[in-house]
Amino acid sequence: MDKGKGVLVRRWAIDFTDNSTTTSSRDIPDPLGFSRASQDQDDSSVSKQKKDAEANWKAQKAWEVAQAPFKNLLMMGFMMWMAGNTVHLFSIGITFSALWQPINALQGVGKVFEPYKDSKVDTLTPKLLFIALNLVSLALGVWKLNTLGLLPTHASDWVSSLPPAQEVEYSGGGLPLR
Repeated sequence: MDKGKGVLVRRWAIDFTDNSTTTSSRDIPDPLGFSRASQDQDDSSVSKQKKDAEANWKAQKAWEVAQAPFKNLLMMGFMMWMAGNTVHLFSIGITFSALWQPINALQGVGKVFEPYKDSKVDTLTPKLLFIALNLVSLALGVWKLNTLGLLPTHASDWVSSLPPAQEVEYSGGGLPLR
């Protein structure tokens, strides 16, 4: 590098600025049959096609997310069947998991479908399917609670909360001792 009067000049630097007087590519006329306006229209149609493809992809993914609880429903049903109808730690754990998962999923419906919101994508019907399948899963968990006998559905389940019966009459028997 050469130092001269406070300015650093690189020895092997190349200047890419065009100082020539020759015609540039902007000055050359377009060939016959070519217009720059049609190219701009093609770009807009390509961007519209990309937006449509993205909207279709979002709609497809929203439906996949909506149908996901069905797979969970089948798995949970099989696990409940394998747990049996006796009350033990495994069957209670499976049953409460079957109740907890749909409740959490129903609380987060908005967050689940937020990435798929678009002006061109209808997320109402996938949301309704998602909610319906989770309600079916919740009903399956409640049914399992009932088959385990953990739901108070019989009158005998409420006996402890009833007041004791009052004695209406008193009878005594035997001969009096004198």
